[in-house]
Amino acid sequence: MANIKSAKKRIKVTAVRTERNKAIRSKVKTAMKKVEKAVAGGDKAAAAEALRLATVEIEKAQTKGVYHKNNAARKVSRLALAVNNMA
Repeated sequence: MANIKSAKKRIKVTAVRTERNKAIRSKVKTAMKKVEKAVAGGDKAAAAEALRLATVEIEKAQTKGVYHKNNAARKVSRLALAVNNMA
């Protein structure tokens, strides 16, 4: 355990940020799963709506620094491709 005051603070801050990042990542993963489920079910309207919501969540995560911009762009692109390729 750290003895220096600033090191103790860094430990606390890191713990708080880690929890925040986990929660944001979890929301993104859930949103992505909803899109994939709608695509697998063949429901184009539901997939398009889920894609819209997932894109918002991914962009929020990127803005907050949880994901790198290229990583976020890749996630959105893959989901959009899946929705657009639906029959």
